[in-house]
Amino acid sequence: MSVMKRMSMIFKSKANRALDRMEDPRETLDYSYQRQLEMLQKVRRGVADVATSRKRLELQINQLEQQQNKLTDQGKKALQVGREDLAREALTRRSGLDSQLGDL
Repeated sequence: MSVMKRMSMIFKSKANRALDRMEDPRETLDYSYQRQLEMLQKVRRGVADVATSRKRLELQINQLEQQQNKLTDQGKKALQVGREDLAREALTRRSGLDSQLGDL
């Protein structure tokens, strides 16, 4: 072993011992606990965001289904009156809503 390697190893061991004396396990534990609390808070925010987004999607789906039902009724009424052009238009709009529902 060269002289430089031995000096390097001695210096590292002395520095490690000095750091061990300065380190307080309670402070390290407190710091770790604080970090875990921060991460837990972030997870809770994330879960709340997901729940909000899910509720918003459910509301959009309900609105689209109501519009579908309305267009279906309009198409039926248009056929009863003899207006095939209006019925076709209502069905065209309804098929657009079907694709939107499929995407959601």
